[in-house]
Amino acid sequence: MGTLTSCTLGTLNLSFPRRPKAIITSNSITILGSKSFLSNSCFLCRQNIFFPQKGSAVIDSFKCFNSNNDSDNSVNDDGEEGKLSKDSNLATVESSKVEKEERESGSKEDKSAVSFTSGPPNFVGPSYNSFQVDSFKLMELLGPEKVDPTDVKLIKERLFGYSTFWVTREEPFGDLGEGVLFLGNLRGNREDVFAKLQSQLAEIMGDKYNLFMVEEPNSEGPDPRGGPRISFGMLRKEVSEPGPTTLWQYVIALLLFLLTIGSSVELGIASQINRLPPEVVKYFTDPNAIEPPDMQLLYPFVESALPLAYGVLGVQIFHEVGHFLAAFPKNVKLSIPFFIPNITLGSFGAITQFKSILPDRKTQVDISLAGPFAGAVLSFSMFAVGLLLSSNPDAARDMVQVPSMLFQGSLLLGLISRASLGYATMHAATVPIHPLVIAGWCGLTTSALNMLPVGCLDGGRAVQGAFGKNSLVGFGLTTYCLLGLGVLGGPLSLPWGLYVLICQRTPEKPCLNDVSEVGTWRQTVLAIFIFLVALTLLPVWDELAEELGIGLVTTF
Repeated sequence: MGTLTSCTLGTLNLSFPRRPKAIITSNSITILGSKSFLSNSCFLCRQNIFFPQKGSAVIDSFKCFNSNNDSDNSVNDDGEEGKLSKDSNLATVESSKVEKEERESGSKEDKSAVSFTSGPPNFVGPSYNSFQVDSFKLMELLGPEKVDPTDVKLIKERLFGYSTFWVTREEPFGDLGEGVLFLGNLRGNREDVFAKLQSQLAEIMGDKYNLFMVEEPNSEGPDPRGGPRISFGMLRKEVSEPGPTTLWQYVIALLLFLLTIGSSVELGIASQINRLPPEVVKYFTDPNAIEPPDMQLLYPFVESALPLAYGVLGVQIFHEVGHFLAAFPKNVKLSIPFFIPNITLGSFGAITQFKSILPDRKTQVDISLAGPFAGAVLSFSMFAVGLLLSSNPDAARDMVQVPSMLFQGSLLLGLISRASLGYATMHAATVPIHPLVIAGWCGLTTSALNMLPVGCLDGGRAVQGAFGKNSLVGFGLTTYCLLGLGVLGGPLSLPWGLYVLICQRTPEKPCLNDVSEVGTWRQTVLAIFIFLVALTLLPVWDELAEELGIGLVTTF
């Protein structure tokens, strides 16, 4: 696409007025200021073009059609136009009134300039319109399949009515507008109406569509019957339901599980830091160490690291079992868990997807809370038993020495450890503890991180189900700010925040019944969970740790 520039044409001074129009057709236009432009042939198609003589006052109009076919497009001396090719790209340029001015400067040579002022060609021809249409068609073909308009008409006539839901208008529904949202007025109890509409839809359309009851977007006020105004969305079943787990996903899940086993064993080896060879300890603790040690030196410590690794893996597996046990009675399918390895905690937990649409928000809350609850119960049991064994002199040979500053990583767990082990034991450089304490601590920390109310984490799903999607936005922004400032999680806040942003930031999709409340007791239980999560992830600052006797605080 070229831009018309100025060029010299003898003594003529041509400019384009607004009245007559000329049409130049080309896939790309390039005009260079040169004397060759004085020829009477078009630089595009080499056809003769009529130019008026010097005495003429106005160039009426000229047209040139340069197309890819062999159609006869010409302009004769009488100004008659040839036929346009349908596949031509048209660019409209306004022609002008010629003003002839002769200025004498005392020399024999006449000097004048011709200027063409025009913006970029505006392609508005049939080919461009055709390209637009083809693009839209391609997007429709690549996108999800939409609801059949004939089905929409049939459903409006036979499904909705005076006794259930009176439809006033329709809007697109879904992420890409592939569904239909029916807006109108509810004529009964929302749960009874929804159950009736679902059964009637199955009778009319079979297993073709899924019906959703959602809050009416941009509603002006609540429903006169109480609660928010509702509307009904409809999507094709193959569009709305998650796809099955693929073979590659099984392979990836297996590889991640093997890596999680390795990270759990590594955590068990690291817990024996007081027994490891000095060159190994120096490599992992000294930032200036470059040459790695012989890893065969770690083999004798693998067997003693297995109990801690078993404890960490047991907590994660128990967590996932809790999800599956809560989902089975509700006929909700879950994907295979994708474990996330981490060298600090052994594992960051697992990503488990819903493989079927959730029936209501109560089910979403119950399944979301079941996993962290199961993992937290097992973790706290291991943590409590480990503290009891740490106080038993007979179990001294099984103890591992850990820095006392580690207990400052959690306000809640640090206070429990301080109450169990005593001031003298905790107020030292290192504290002898049983490996079960480490396994329980890591399990409780992982369960707390997964209960943060953000994105598609267990806590985010629970908050979305208990308080709604809008509440999740506020909780999520607050959580991101606290993680970014290091208020929650301490040194784990940055890697955990990045993990959530990359893998778990998207909220869960709506349930079939996304309107009915979950009840006060579920909201209360969730609020208690979030409070305990905050206490678990809140680190103890030095002044408070010194006052409470949690660890030995060294001041410089």
